[in-house]
Amino acid sequence: MAAHNDLGKLGEEMAVNFLKENGYAILDTNWRFQKAEIDIVCTINDFLVVVEVKTRSSIEIGLPIDAVNTKKIRLLTRAIDEYVCAKNLDVEVRFDVISIYKEHNSFVIEHITDAFYHF
Repeated sequence: MAAHNDLGKLGEEMAVNFLKENGYAILDTNWRFQKAEIDIVCTINDFLVVVEVKTRSSIEIGLPIDAVNTKKIRLLTRAIDEYVCAKNLDVEVRFDVISIYKEHNSFVIEHITDAFYHF
C-alpha cells in the first residue's frame, strides 16, 4: 500500500478513536455509494453525523480541510441522502470534518463541527 494510503488509514483510525472518546457512537466507516465514500457515519445528541477525515503529513501546502471542496461536498450529500433512505432514518444530519496533520513528532487533530451545510 502506498505511504499516503497508510497515512489516510491511520488518520481515519485516529478520528474514530477521537470520536468515541468524545461520546460519539460509530455506525459505519468507509460507507460507499456510487463514486462517494463517507469516511465515518456516527451519532451524537440526536444528530446523524457525517465525518470527512483529511490527513496530511505536514501543512506546508495547506490545511487538510482545504481539500474538502465543492465536488466532495456534493458527493457526500448524495451519499448520505442514500444512506438515510436505505436505512429508513428520520434524523437531522450534520457534516463535520476532522483535520489531522503532523506537527513535529505528533499529530494535531482538529474537529470542525457543522463544517458545511447542504441544501
